[in-house]
Amino acid sequence: MKNSSAQREGDTQLDIIGVAERLFHEVGFQKTTVGDIARELHMSPANVYRFFGAKAEINVAVCSRIFGEIEASATKIARASGPAGKSLRNLMAAIEDLNSQRFLSDRKLHELFETAYNENWPIVREHADKMDKILAQIISRGMAAGEFKAGDSELAAILVRSACVRFLHPRLMVECAQDPEPTLDQMIDFCLAALAERA
Repeated sequence: MKNSSAQREGDTQLDIIGVAERLFHEVGFQKTTVGDIARELHMSPANVYRFFGAKAEINVAVCSRIFGEIEASATKIARASGPAGKSLRNLMAAIEDLNSQRFLSDRKLHELFETAYNENWPIVREHADKMDKILAQIISRGMAAGEFKAGDSELAAILVRSACVRFLHPRLMVECAQDPEPTLDQMIDFCLAALAERA
């Protein structure tokens, strides 16, 4: 009985997040109210507040869900067979593509991410930590195969992410769009050369 009740509660939470994401896409996260979400779900605002203590928690939940999609895509790329350098290139290109698509086709939802980054929401740091771990797995695999020089794969992951941040950070991606160079491929070439360089 408890499992069934917990399942229903989990399903309701997912429904709230799903409706919120759709409304954020349609009217923007700042204009969407808890009342709007409740109305779409045919429930009272008080019922929504049973699952989320504040609208800010819903904002974070939507952001977390989309970060989760990025992390799942990155994990799949990291686990693919083949050279680590190719995986690293594919990973960075996939993240840039996801961010670009969201910016170009879903500007209102993109505003949620810009706000999360600009205001340093904890979920952003958690996402960066997860991405660093995924990058470190790829780099560690490259080190073990002799493709990259041996070293601290966790530090190397942070350095690679930092070097490529303009292609991965929603706000910087927009701000740097007017600067044609370096391209993502040029930056990844630079990172791969640094990873492979022998003392």
